[in-house]
Amino acid sequence: MALKIGPLPVDPPVVLAPMAGITNAAFRRLCRSYGGGLYVSEMVSARALLETGGSKQAQFDADESPRSVQLYGVEPATIAAAVRHMTGEWGVDHVDLNMGCPVPKVTRKGGGAALPLHVTAFASVIRAAVEAAAGVPVTVKMRLGVDDATLTYLDAGRAAQDAGAAAVTLHARTAEQLYSGAARWAAIGELKAALAIPVLGNGDVWVAADALRMVAETGCDGVVVGRGCLGRPWLFGDLAEAFAGRPVRPAPRLGEVADTMTTHAALLAAADERQGVREFRKHARWYLTGYAVPDGTHDRLRRAETLADVAAALAGLDPAAPMEPGADARPRGVTDGPRRVVLPDRWRECADDVLPDDDADVAVSGG
Repeated sequence: MALKIGPLPVDPPVVLAPMAGITNAAFRRLCRSYGGGLYVSEMVSARALLETGGSKQAQFDADESPRSVQLYGVEPATIAAAVRHMTGEWGVDHVDLNMGCPVPKVTRKGGGAALPLHVTAFASVIRAAVEAAAGVPVTVKMRLGVDDATLTYLDAGRAAQDAGAAAVTLHARTAEQLYSGAARWAAIGELKAALAIPVLGNGDVWVAADALRMVAETGCDGVVVGRGCLGRPWLFGDLAEAFAGRPVRPAPRLGEVADTMTTHAALLAAADERQGVREFRKHARWYLTGYAVPDGTHDRLRRAETLADVAAALAGLDPAAPMEPGADARPRGVTDGPRRVVLPDRWRECADDVLPDDDADVAVSGG
């Protein structure tokens, strides 16, 4: 199936979801080595970007194309200035707006997942980004709503389309759910039926078969993969095969997993070995989920400081060990929730053109 986001072809129709501390240049490079798609950076705060002129969350390989960034902000002029900077100075080819962040310090100020409650203000941020982008496609990532009593995805989706968004991604959970329970794929189908622009589905895509089933059940134009690729960067290769109608290979043996871990650690350590290896530590358990490993392996990886430490910890693995059946569909990453969403006073009742406080624009990520 073909997907175009504005002028950008996305083949296969797969997008890497922005994840804080995960989707840096090293991880994107590793994922890109397995297959095509659109690989989005960590989220960048619009205000922080303008204050510093740069961002460690959005570093790109010289050969990375297209360059895709997720941006967060609540004030139209700030968003517009940040988009102009990214497209002009960084050569960014795609901007995604985070409108689904459930972090309390954001929602209590009216930002993130709270903003779609105020459709006029929500649309004004998107419109400012679209106008500043001058032809570079702008997309929006959002959730079902604040909670089951306040679902916003249909009105917000229509507002995003009217404001010029090139596509909308729906994480089919409420902000209250966080990452708990099941994603409600039926809502993705409802949004697809309501809009003329592409709709991408997000939530509970753990294996390639999940992506095909999501498309079949909802009619969505593509899938956005977040936690499913944690410790499984080869999922993007599986997705390319699945969308091309070819058989997906069996889960890799542990020796291949160890080779991928070594590559990932080396990519992270390229600029600063100790810092990179420390960043790698959180990935190690995700990689080894579902595999039998010798006692002490996880502890040695958790304490690793150098690439030599990583190599020593992996040396005792059985390269022929298979993944346990069904382990590739086992949830990885954050599983928090449900949690009550904190909103500003009278946020549900007040006029929909009220903008959030400026201090809702903070350097956090989620959605």
